[in-house]
Amino acid sequence: MTKETMSGTLIRLATALLFGLLISLPQARAEPSRAEVEGQFRNWVNTALWPQAEKAGISAATFKTVMAQARLVWSLPDLAPPGFPPVRERPQTQAEFSSPGPYFNEARLSALAASGRALAVQHAATLRKIEATYGVPGPILLAIWARETGYGKAKLPYPAIDVLATSAFMSTRKELFTRELIDALHIIDGGDIAASSMAGSSAGALGQPQFMPSSFLKYAVDFDGDGHRDIWTSVPDSLASMARFLAEKGWQRGRDWGFEVTIPEKLSCAQEGPDRARPLSAWAASGITRISNKPFPKDELSASAMMLVPAGRHGPEFLVTPNFYVLKEYNNSDLYALFIGNLADRIAGTGGAFVSAWGNVGHMLRSDVLAMQKSLEAQGYDIGKADGLAGFKTRRSLGEWQARNGLAPTCFPDESLKARLGK
Repeated sequence: MTKETMSGTLIRLATALLFGLLISLPQARAEPSRAEVEGQFRNWVNTALWPQAEKAGISAATFKTVMAQARLVWSLPDLAPPGFPPVRERPQTQAEFSSPGPYFNEARLSALAASGRALAVQHAATLRKIEATYGVPGPILLAIWARETGYGKAKLPYPAIDVLATSAFMSTRKELFTRELIDALHIIDGGDIAASSMAGSSAGALGQPQFMPSSFLKYAVDFDGDGHRDIWTSVPDSLASMARFLAEKGWQRGRDWGFEVTIPEKLSCAQEGPDRARPLSAWAASGITRISNKPFPKDELSASAMMLVPAGRHGPEFLVTPNFYVLKEYNNSDLYALFIGNLADRIAGTGGAFVSAWGNVGHMLRSDVLAMQKSLEAQGYDIGKADGLAGFKTRRSLGEWQARNGLAPTCFPDESLKARLGK
């Protein structure tokens, strides 16, 4: 056999072997069609969801009627339909957060405050009654109402049952949304609202206060006395439900939410957080003054307060009361709670725009902040959760690290710290 003949034979044998291997490999299964997923959804409703709903006390009539009308909402985020490739974890490369300045857009806040003052007059009797019952001032409730749904004017675009059922069946947080879906069925079963009128957001939050169904069951109240807890069309029910939520989360009657202050340079910014509370008088004795030299209210001086520097030394500085952290129970964000507090002050006529400007602190990547957190954690600092977000424990740990390394504490991640900490 010549070399050429032998070479050709080997090539044919290799080709045949490769073909055989390809034939024997399992073939990639095509993604199921939406119609197939819809069929799986119907099966899930009947075989998986109904036993859980029945155990939770949902009536068969309500379940059958409501879930027969439920439809999947394919436009929702973070869906993981069965048979589709798993959702990949998003890389931590987005900005830590945008500069807070745009969050406190002056034109928007001024417009909301003007509307809020008019609504405070319109609903004065209701707000007085709510404050007498729950201890939460009207301006705080109006500010939350404004932030959540634009005083009830924002369109709630989705049937809540559709959103909750979709997320319970094929989101990345199925167990959470299954519980919320069953709670929504409880609301309907109890007669507070029909499924066709239960409008919500893309996250399943309901009505003007934007309560999840579980929060509705815990905190919604029938304040207008019509026999229904109606947070969709009743202003008294909506505002009183918000007030009950805040009251049960620990709102302290008669106290403010906080004050913009000036922290002297000699005083470290690495003292913030609810676990480092001191009497307001002690903070004042250390040199902290209220902005524009306004005096602190006398009835606040002996009560506890906490330092808050959401942008470190690069933005407004605050002393806040425990009520600030109650506002964060509504939305776990310093900026959200500051927005509510500031807007409430404007509605009440006791405040305006923050005096100090927000610096350009929104340019860091979450991956960079995460690297700093891990470095600090490795050195024994308590940074809270290593998630690439500069919460108060991360901010004060940075300030403490800066002081120990001969740097002036700024209590916020920046490029210079990235070079030294983010390796």
